[in-house]
Amino acid sequence: MKNVPLGIGLKLAQTLAFSLMYAAIKLAGPVPVGEIVFFRGFFAFLPLVVWTSLTVGPKVMFRTQRPLFHLSRSMFGVTSMFCNFTAVKLLALATVTAFSFMQPIFAVILAALFLREHVGRYRWGAVVIGFFGVLLMIEPHGGLTSLLELRLSAGVAYALAFSLLSATVIVIIRRMSATERSEAIVFYFMVSCSMAGALTLFWERVPLTFHQVFWLVFCGVIGGLGQMCMTFSYRYAEPSLLASFDYVSMIWATLLGYFVLAEMPETMVFVGAGVVITSGLLIAWRERRLHLARKLETVT
Repeated sequence: MKNVPLGIGLKLAQTLAFSLMYAAIKLAGPVPVGEIVFFRGFFAFLPLVVWTSLTVGPKVMFRTQRPLFHLSRSMFGVTSMFCNFTAVKLLALATVTAFSFMQPIFAVILAALFLREHVGRYRWGAVVIGFFGVLLMIEPHGGLTSLLELRLSAGVAYALAFSLLSATVIVIIRRMSATERSEAIVFYFMVSCSMAGALTLFWERVPLTFHQVFWLVFCGVIGGLGQMCMTFSYRYAEPSLLASFDYVSMIWATLLGYFVLAEMPETMVFVGAGVVITSGLLIAWRERRLHLARKLETVT
């Protein structure tokens, strides 16, 4: 059942929740990434279990027709989370957010390569514009020379790896959504995150203060809420319509970075982010047009 205002509201809630999650990771201080992933995965179960208990029932979380798809989704998803949280620790919040806007651009390329989707000149043009924006964003971190010589700063390299891996997850979820419920997709991913994070505790962990535990638990709960908002938003509105609302996260990241974390990214990062956002909006506009055209063909 479509409910566009509700879908948009959930999408906006997701952007705020993920920005708060990133801020919580920074506020937790020097905690190993694996330990953060464990808290993120384990405490994300709380909102998921509460939600399913009040709606469709907890048993829905376990039902799957495509276990191998969950495995591949989890492998890419967990790796992307490690890259993402590492980037969060190394870069300003707004900078990490800016690089995350590469996801729809990478998704276009991967869909063309692996799903054999037809990509026209508009979307290929948007991809080129997006990469130009990336060159602007990496200028303060070594510029084009560092990219060509594969000597990017660690933070930028992890941020770009996260965007590429997340785009891969998007492509996999497109295939999964035909048979798998959103609750199951979230559940099996959280199980994988918890297990992967727990394994790292055998060789890298630090004693946590109450302050750190508070922020890490908050990271898990708010991250779980954000993931649920993201997943369920697509039940009520089309992905092509919701895509443009992802860029609201830049507002949250800038405000949280400035007022809470005392961060201010370089001006060139904002300029490059503007170019990448323009590219993403062009992709969203084109996919929206194509979606409406396909619906019209179906009706006629």
